[in-house]
Amino acid sequence: MKQKLHLFDKLCWLLLLSLLLSSACSQTEKPTEEGTIVLQDDLGREIQLEKQPLRVVSLASSMTEMLFAVLDTSTIVGRTQNDDYPAAALTKPVVKNYPIDYEQVLRLKPDVIFTVEGITPPDDAARLEELGVPVYYQTYASVEDIFNGLEDIGRIMGREEQAEHLTDSLRQQVNELKQRYQAQQRQPLRVLAITWKDPIYVHGQNTILTDKLHILGAENAVQEVFDQPYPSITREYILKLNPDVILGDDREKMEKEFFGQYPELRKTKAYQQGRIYGTTDNLMSRPGPRVVESILELERLLYHE
Repeated sequence: MKQKLHLFDKLCWLLLLSLLLSSACSQTEKPTEEGTIVLQDDLGREIQLEKQPLRVVSLASSMTEMLFAVLDTSTIVGRTQNDDYPAAALTKPVVKNYPIDYEQVLRLKPDVIFTVEGITPPDDAARLEELGVPVYYQTYASVEDIFNGLEDIGRIMGREEQAEHLTDSLRQQVNELKQRYQAQQRQPLRVLAITWKDPIYVHGQNTILTDKLHILGAENAVQEVFDQPYPSITREYILKLNPDVILGDDREKMEKEFFGQYPELRKTKAYQQGRIYGTTDNLMSRPGPRVVESILELERLLYHE
């Protein structure tokens, strides 16, 4: 009899413990409605989608290129006023991205908006989500981050195979370039890339340009890490860097608009050796599926020009 009571007590205790654990779990877990898709974007924000997205809008030119590279174009229902690539993007309705045209967004009824950190202010994203439109941010610090971003879009939109086929090809090209230049024994070229002439803004160390240059066995002349990825620097700082190559506009335009304004910078090694080059702005400034094209353009300028 005592053994039976002891067994009964054990069962009661286990039942009570189970109820307590169940209660504790119910307070910490976030219940989601059936069918809800919960994502986390590159900023660590939680995004909830009511269903598999079928209609998407881009709020950044680089993101538009990402979407067109992976998705069935019928799912892309809006793009920004600045988009010019690919040509198919020009057939899509325009959504002004700064300031955001909220009315146009609502007219297009997107299931999710894709954008890039630094392009869409957080307050704008919060307002869109108040209106019932989820916003998914991506951010890129390296070439590999771009490839991961393409694959994320593929997973979210049910186009994994298409995304992976693209990224496999892009990674192969990058790896071939890395192997080519890692095998060469040479002093790395120090490259300064100008983004604005007055005041002078440049690609800082913590930008994708640095990774592109490393792939080609070169380096960003700006080695210091500033708070801003595209810092403003002085003429004295540029003279101290004394870069081997300066990227900006073509030589004639740089002579007139840059070196004419800052004649002391004609003392730099880049100027003295005539290594002043213009780059294709869309390739240089947009982190997207054409990143390998951008690297190949840099290769031509650094080694074959």
